[in-house]
Amino acid sequence: MDFTYLVLALVFIVLIKLFTAFINRPQQLSYRQKSKLFSPAERSFLGVLDTACADQYRVFAKVRVADVLTPEKGLNRSNWQTAFNRISAKHFNYLLCKPNTMEFIAAIELDDKSHNSKRAQKRDALINDACESAQLPLIRFPAKARYSVQEVKQVIEQSLTPEIKGRHQKCQNLTPLCNKMNKRI
Repeated sequence: MDFTYLVLALVFIVLIKLFTAFINRPQQLSYRQKSKLFSPAERSFLGVLDTACADQYRVFAKVRVADVLTPEKGLNRSNWQTAFNRISAKHFNYLLCKPNTMEFIAAIELDDKSHNSKRAQKRDALINDACESAQLPLIRFPAKARYSVQEVKQVIEQSLTPEIKGRHQKCQNLTPLCNKMNKRI
């Protein structure tokens, strides 16, 4: 009789193990490719931004905030991870960099109607605070049907401090020559 209970208990344990293994097995995930990287408004603004910045800055789009900003040193591990988690899944719409050093010049956000929601305003406040804390200029443009290249260029120039502009001017002359064509790259 005791042997029967022992066998039943073992069978029960094996069934429980099999059931939990079945429940906890990794699911086969499948993905699909999106058709475009940008919304029509983002793509339109990127073209204007590229034209406005072509002679001074390199424009990157959809850059993860955590690839540009990082929590301050000196935080304990828990606070550092909390700060990192807040920015890790966010991205800047556009990032301006010096063409020769890739040093960050400014982040640019394109604000459409969705930025009126409470959730978006909370996200915007986080991005504003993070950029201010890291001393990275953040330039916001309202989404519109058309943009003037000259206006966009003017807003960018007016938003950058003389210190940032000065650092950029010093580095412009350091652009290396391409040996094959004897041209600046």
